Amino acid sequence: MNLVWIIFGMSLVTMVPRWLSVWVMGRWKLPRRFRLWLNSIPYAALGALIFPGVLSVEPSVPYVGLIGGLVAGGLAYFRLPILVVITGAVLAVMGMKELI
Repeated sequence: MNLVWIIFGMSLVTMVPRWLSVWVMGRWKLPRRFRLWLNSIPYAALGALIFPGVLSVEPSVPYVGLIGGLVAGGLAYFRLPILVVITGAVLAVMGMKELI
């Protein structure tokens, strides 16, 4: 029975903050600039997670990963399928490594 109470308590601790934030945010009208700032956070976090990895593909020659990232960005700009973008970036990095 103790395990049931532990699971119930853990579910409350997880759900209450989520419900509370949805309830509060549903009643407030945030300023436009603040909403724009909040909407930009996921993109900034994703960039902060990806960019260091791009530069560390080949630690002695960081521009190899940068070129692969630029190729991926260029292909994604034209809204190509994700597998084409990934394949293009991998091939660009492989090609640059062969030239070195």
